[in-house]
Amino acid sequence: MASAKEEVKRLLKIADIEIDGKRDSDITIHDERIYKRVLSEANMGLGEGCMDGWWTTKSIDKFIYKIMKSNLKDHIKITPSIIKLYLRAKLSNKQKSRALNIGEWHYDIGNDLYKSMLDNYMQYSCAYFKGTEDLEKAQINKMDLICKKLQLKKGETLLDIGCGWGGLLNYAAKKYGIKGLGITVSKEQAKIANERNKGLPVEIKVVDYRKINQKFDKIVSVGMIEHVGPKNYKEYMKTASNCLKEKGLFLLHTIGGKKSNSSGEAWMDKYIFPDGVIPSVKQLSKAVEKYFIIEDLHNFGAYYDKTLLVWNKNFQKSWKKLSKKYDERFKRMWEYYILSCAGSFRARHLQLWQIVLSKGRDGVYNSIR
Repeated sequence: MASAKEEVKRLLKIADIEIDGKRDSDITIHDERIYKRVLSEANMGLGEGCMDGWWTTKSIDKFIYKIMKSNLKDHIKITPSIIKLYLRAKLSNKQKSRALNIGEWHYDIGNDLYKSMLDNYMQYSCAYFKGTEDLEKAQINKMDLICKKLQLKKGETLLDIGCGWGGLLNYAAKKYGIKGLGITVSKEQAKIANERNKGLPVEIKVVDYRKINQKFDKIVSVGMIEHVGPKNYKEYMKTASNCLKEKGLFLLHTIGGKKSNSSGEAWMDKYIFPDGVIPSVKQLSKAVEKYFIIEDLHNFGAYYDKTLLVWNKNFQKSWKKLSKKYDERFKRMWEYYILSCAGSFRARHLQLWQIVLSKGRDGVYNSIR
């Protein structure tokens, strides 16, 4: 029977990764206990091992890219921890009972962290790098793309479900003359959003999206449905439908997965996005059946790789200042989060979709790219 070390070496060979190799994607082992940890805990053991300094690599994103591209997950035995996570998702509906949890856990961690990493509009979602290499310009591109897809007109009302730090509403109000309502579950986000939109016809509320019962000309939701959970997608779509006027448009901007899942990845669930689940096209199309028609679906997930790499670069530049508040273990955790996501998008295991929905308008919807 092969030792844990031999088994891990065998698995890594499938992904063309060497231990103590010279390439950026190769890894260095600092604690031999990592072998048993990875075999028994899979991605949880790998992520925590990185946080604890048990292994390092010159490039986490290149390392994860090779793992994802080789579908290494299919070669690993199902562990008790994976079974436990699956059963917990099957038997519970945490996203409904703990809807405010993500705000307190992730988005309230500190505005200083996000300010150091993001653009001036604080867009914590995929940028649109069409025709530019600059993050600031790419995020403006993304916001303008959304506004044009929604066909925003002066005086229209816009609901932003999961408005973040209020940057999109600020842009839409100034450039397109809309009146907006932004909702978030993060008190820290709302604080900045209100400051940013002072003097504009924009209101920010800390509230669960299911509490909204007003009618709007247009609705947008960027990077929020990933926190809703598959069991609640229909309720989410029903709520959006109830809030949208008959001839309105709803743009859903979301990370997407190749396969349907009922639970999130174990390490990400524990440390970054508690109760988060990446939706699939199948899950979303099933949820919209009674409420919307899909007018357009645009995939530009390859841009998320580039977005994440710029975020990491900004994070590294700001670390000296951030280190006064956050420790080295947090730094390793944040690097693993940002760069492992970059590798996953690069391998095309993760996508980024903008989906335009309507209740059934007359005529042709002209897609915009």
